[in-house]
Amino acid sequence: MAQRDNPYGAFNFLVKLGDAWDETQISGGFSDVSGLGNEVKFSEYRSGNDAANHVRKVANVNSTDDVTLKRGLIGDTRLFDWLRETRNGSFDPRTVTIALQDEARTGTVCQWVLESAQPKKWVGPTLVAKGGGEVVMEELHLVAESIEFRSP
Repeated sequence: MAQRDNPYGAFNFLVKLGDAWDETQISGGFSDVSGLGNEVKFSEYRSGNDAANHVRKVANVNSTDDVTLKRGLIGDTRLFDWLRETRNGSFDPRTVTIALQDEARTGTVCQWVLESAQPKKWVGPTLVAKGGGEVVMEELHLVAESIEFRSP
């Protein structure tokens, strides 16, 4: 990632749910991506012969936060199909890549790569009959075994 004085905008990103950028993969522009995070758990340890009267913090396992993807409902059922296949016992983990673009959309600034991601929850739209200009939204919650941050 090239260093610059101003931070990048959060509005230009691409989401890839699979190993290739092609028409067979789940498509549709996502309006929101949230939950990109990782937490390292620590254990406390102190030897009986330590001179200092405090515990050490020893890193052990880490966990990746659940990631939520939101998009306008476009009639593409592949998000729900992936969830249905998972809930019916099909094991289909995927590599999910979120690529942040520069403001001119001329290149990728950085990527977050979720390894062995699987659908955990699908949330359908909230429908309200009072009218207005609301967009019908769906969301997919993913679990992943790990997350990596990459800069080109």
